[in-house]
Amino acid sequence: MKKFTLFSLVLLFCAAVQAGEWKPLFNDDLSNAQFEPGIWSVDSEGVISATKDSALWSIGDYENFELKLEFKTDNGTNSGVVVYCSDVDNWIPNSVEIQIQDDTKNIENGDKPVWQNCGAIYGHLAPSKLLVKKPGEWNTMYIVCKGKNIQVTLNGEKVADMDMNLWKSGKINPDGTEIPPWLPKPFAEIQTKGSIGFQGKHGKSFIYFRNIMIKDAE
Repeated sequence: MKKFTLFSLVLLFCAAVQAGEWKPLFNDDLSNAQFEPGIWSVDSEGVISATKDSALWSIGDYENFELKLEFKTDNGTNSGVVVYCSDVDNWIPNSVEIQIQDDTKNIENGDKPVWQNCGAIYGHLAPSKLLVKKPGEWNTMYIVCKGKNIQVTLNGEKVADMDMNLWKSGKINPDGTEIPPWLPKPFAEIQTKGSIGFQGKHGKSFIYFRNIMIKDAE
């Protein structure tokens, strides 16, 4: 039987605590992020924003993790959180996107697919509820990625729970709705490890992020 000294037990305990602790995904100055120079910045209050439609990416891959963050939309915002990205240069068909948008017009007019509402797993699974706040108000999002299971909680309520294994087609969702043609890879075939990304400014509408934290999934 292996014997442990008091010092080694303390080290093991600290490692266990560290593994389960929340930590910032990015440094305060984004020095551990990859992005097009001059696009993304952090203000004095820790709010991250972009001036163009260009993504902000983690350096290194993540799997089996929990991610929490706050975001604020602008009028007409269309953004998202990207997970399991295996190719940041061609990320759209090689990742999973959790949609962020200003749902105001969609709620009023129903002029967009439901899988584009805020909290959706974009193109594949609509949120169970429309919970995004009005533009200018901060929202909280909590994402759990454990293998082929992805869960999304928006403002305290779970809005999406996906088993990617059920998405065996790149054309039709399990509920019979069509998958956008720019997302041809079946989710059952997408690897469950990759970069984490955040979409930037889309058109004239800004997106704001803060308090982006990550830890190993429990």
